[in-house]
Amino acid sequence: MIPLRPLGMGEILDGAVSTLRAHWRTVLGITVTVSVIMEIGSLLIERYLIPQPPELSPNATTEEAMDAAMESLKSTFAALGPAVLLGLVASIFTTALLTNVISRSVLGRQVEFADVWRESRPRLPHLLGLTVLLPAMNIAIAAVALLPGLLLLSTPEAGIPLVALGSLGGIVVMVWLNIRFALASAALMLERQGVIGSLKRSAKLVRGAWWRTFGIMALTILLTLLISMIISIPFGIIALIVDGDGFTGIMSGTGTDFGWSFLIITGIGSVVSSAITYPIASGVPVLLYIDQRIRREALDLELARAAGVPGYGPPPSDSAPRG
Repeated sequence: MIPLRPLGMGEILDGAVSTLRAHWRTVLGITVTVSVIMEIGSLLIERYLIPQPPELSPNATTEEAMDAAMESLKSTFAALGPAVLLGLVASIFTTALLTNVISRSVLGRQVEFADVWRESRPRLPHLLGLTVLLPAMNIAIAAVALLPGLLLLSTPEAGIPLVALGSLGGIVVMVWLNIRFALASAALMLERQGVIGSLKRSAKLVRGAWWRTFGIMALTILLTLLISMIISIPFGIIALIVDGDGFTGIMSGTGTDFGWSFLIITGIGSVVSSAITYPIASGVPVLLYIDQRIRREALDLELARAAGVPGYGPPPSDSAPRG
């Protein structure tokens, strides 16, 4: 799937796409199943848990409008819990399964769901810990960065600049740490590392290659967003035409009470989008991990032996690209 040498940016992105092409039955079986479950859950949450915005009379006072907005905001945040939980579960399963799909594909080995699941299942609790730890780290950084400014908001001339400065500093620290730990999930799955061990391993592999890792990850995010927009926008337009007042309600500013047909059509668009973008988003960090190990640890020699390339010796009994 990839050349056994240090990889360029284009080869890493092409490798992620090649996995989808070469093993589309297994990859789409994973991504479509996870996406459908995710979308059904999101659809039910949106339909039954998120309340409709309260209707205000034209003569409502500013205080009444503020109270209604706060109530709507509280209800929305309360409904976010199940949505976040669904997203967490979807992320864990797609990351675990697709990481092992790619590791097998790199070696040219047969990729069957039963084999991938058997390899992934013991690592799911560890991946859960890592998936929870990284957002918690970001929340803690944001709290520390914003706290001084928030405490001084009663004095706007001091509090507002501190909030702005803290926001900027917090964003810089979060981006730096998230790139530093971008390869942690691959290390956790393929090297059987623990949560803290995988973070240390990622930091070691990214050291000296932070900007390159940042550029490839940023390009991947932009690419997946672009693909999502290209796929989702037509489905959204069709959903608006099919359901409710369509463009008329949106353009007139009266809004539209979207029904099941709108939610189902947009949900189908999201499933199609996720089925294509999940392999790319999950594959790039794995291929980056392999690339960094090739550059630093001559992993290409180990991969060549594992793949049975002549002249590199017999393959080991366990030929996955692990440490």
